[in-house]
Order: sequence, then C-alpha cells, then structure tokens
Amino acid sequence: MKNRLKVERAILNITQEELAERIGVSRQTINSIETNRFVPSTVLALKLSKLFGKSVNDFFELESDEK
Repeated sequence: MKNRLKVERAILNITQEELAERIGVSRQTINSIETNRFVPSTVLALKLSKLFGKSVNDFFELESDEK
C-alpha cells in the first residue's frame, strides 16, 4: 500500500510528534505508517481523514499487485 501521509503532514507543516499527539498514537506509529512498515487500522485511517479534512483514499492507495 502506498500512502501520502508524509506529504499531507508537510503541507500542514506539522511534525510526526504533533500529528501523533493529535490523533492519540506514538510518533513511532506515524513514522511506521509513513515508511510503509505499518498499515493503519480503519479507526486510525478515519482519524487521519477527519484531522486533515480529506478522504481516506487521499492518503492510502493499493499497489497494482494488491488490486
């Protein structure tokens, strides 16, 4: 799965730590999502969607071999 979390976070000019605090996870969780080592739960994806005011699909996309 590809994601745009790092890009979207940069647009808002917030750190991994700030984002983590806002959605109630650790900075390491944010880092793991951004580096594709962790696929977030539906609840976490929805929290990100709400915080950024964007669809979950704006953040996460299946790779061609996952479709």
